[in-house]
Amino acid sequence: MEISEHIDALRREGALLADAAARTDLTAPVPTCPDWRLGDLVRHVGQVHRWAAAYPSKGLRAPLDEAGRQAVIGPDPSDAELLDWFRDGHAALVTVLSEAPAEVECWSFLPAPSPLAFWARRQAQETAVHRFDADAAAGSPGPAVDTTLALDGVDELLRGFMLRGRPKVHSDSDSRRTVQVRTTDGPGSWHLTLSREPLIVTTEEHPEPADLTISGPSRELYLLLWNRLTVEQAEQGGQSGRVEFSGDRALLDLWRDNAAIR
Repeated sequence: MEISEHIDALRREGALLADAAARTDLTAPVPTCPDWRLGDLVRHVGQVHRWAAAYPSKGLRAPLDEAGRQAVIGPDPSDAELLDWFRDGHAALVTVLSEAPAEVECWSFLPAPSPLAFWARRQAQETAVHRFDADAAAGSPGPAVDTTLALDGVDELLRGFMLRGRPKVHSDSDSRRTVQVRTTDGPGSWHLTLSREPLIVTTEEHPEPADLTISGPSRELYLLLWNRLTVEQAEQGGQSGRVEFSGDRALLDLWRDNAAIR
């Protein structure tokens, strides 16, 4: 996806998140984030938007410490002010990313063609996933995530977050275990090799069958791998279709126990 496409997705998904919150009591539980109420979710995303905007807007070359983070986030809004506060921060982030020069230099934390490309992608995906959470709290599904955005979100998770820092998903077995993730509505295919060593992810098709193959529509894979759908829900099918699993389903438990993004 191009930077402009990520910014358009961020604009759209943020508006949908705000709409879901506007039609729902802020004390409603968020089924996909069991420790949160809807108000907690809206505050979290609003804080992330303000934090993220600071890097390209100020050209920050290092991550903010807690004091710096609090300074850019500002005071916590009341419930009565929350939605307007969220919308203001969302609009400001869209403006910052839209107007930042392509060559802007600032801190980022995943591989990307440029810092601006990183922040546009990361905030589009952050907002899209949490928009699904807001819809879940509202008790009604919103529009399906765009197929291109869903493909991009699976790729960011598998080839970005899962390879960052200490190994998140690994096998304690002496033998390597493999997982193939394949979309049925687009060109996406990822091959994962799990061992005691860091996870290996490639986008090449392998001639030998994987220990577990997961295939389905991009949107359902996106929500499943980001731990927004249970395996049972994915098998039953959602707005875009159902996910199929072939092979060692114990690897699904390994994924779900270790692949959370904190």
